[in-house]
Amino acid sequence: MLITIDKRGSINLPASLRKEMGLEPGSHLEVNIEDGGFITIYPVEIYRKIRLSEKGLSKLEEARESGTENLPDWFEKDLNDAGTDLQ
Repeated sequence: MLITIDKRGSINLPASLRKEMGLEPGSHLEVNIEDGGFITIYPVEIYRKIRLSEKGLSKLEEARESGTENLPDWFEKDLNDAGTDLQ
């Protein structure tokens, strides 16, 4: 597949390739230059990492139990997986 670099140095991935790889706006790609000048591009997932103290976790738990406010979906998911990392 032949693609062209534009004047800003950007490339466009054809729709067929994006569809085949399941890429959507906001998807992240890892780009590496291999021996011999080969370029590899592959999709990666970015996971937000939230670090909270025990006090912060207890405040979030209290807020979650109160049911008075809706948090963003991504935050709810991260909150459900939250734990304490003392390092």
